[in-house]
Amino acid sequence: MPAEAKTIRPLVVVAAFAGSLIVGLVVVLWLLGGLQKIAAPATIGGPFRLTDQNGQVVTEQSLKGKPTLIFFGFTRCPDVCPTSLFELSQVLAAMGPDADRVNAYFVSVDPERDTPASMKDYLSSFDPHLKGLVGTPEATAKIEKSYRVYAKKVPLKDGDYTMDHTALIYLMDKSGNFVAPFNIKRKPEDAATDLKRYL
Repeated sequence: MPAEAKTIRPLVVVAAFAGSLIVGLVVVLWLLGGLQKIAAPATIGGPFRLTDQNGQVVTEQSLKGKPTLIFFGFTRCPDVCPTSLFELSQVLAAMGPDADRVNAYFVSVDPERDTPASMKDYLSSFDPHLKGLVGTPEATAKIEKSYRVYAKKVPLKDGDYTMDHTALIYLMDKSGNFVAPFNIKRKPEDAATDLKRYL
């Protein structure tokens, strides 16, 4: 067999193998529902209408023009919420005057008990830039769904209840679009420097 034929034959075998892999992948995708049905990344965020601790209406339009940090929780939360809000307060303090150029919202997942008045009292212990948002059960369910937040009432032995909930801090850009979860488990100065990139 000529040397040239010996060289070409392995190349043909490799090309045939690669071609069969591509065909197989296309077939699998078609069987799973077609190439056109490959899911796009899920969106986070959307329309909402809530009330802050001062009785002012806040909507998704309120996010625009500034980067926004959004945290979901409730005022009777025993540990996760106060810890996260304290850490968030440290980040806002580390931003200095630039904190005025950021939105920071604490959204209640407990519409039965949290009110503007209880939010105002609760947030008095944290950075004044933080705004608390409350709504009806329907309005709360709507924003939880659009931000893909898990929240569930958990009964306690004494007849009361607590709430299990997502504990992420959402970072939205100045257009109101989701960027990424915001990491506050670091030095406040480092987190503040990171946040300033979105101003």
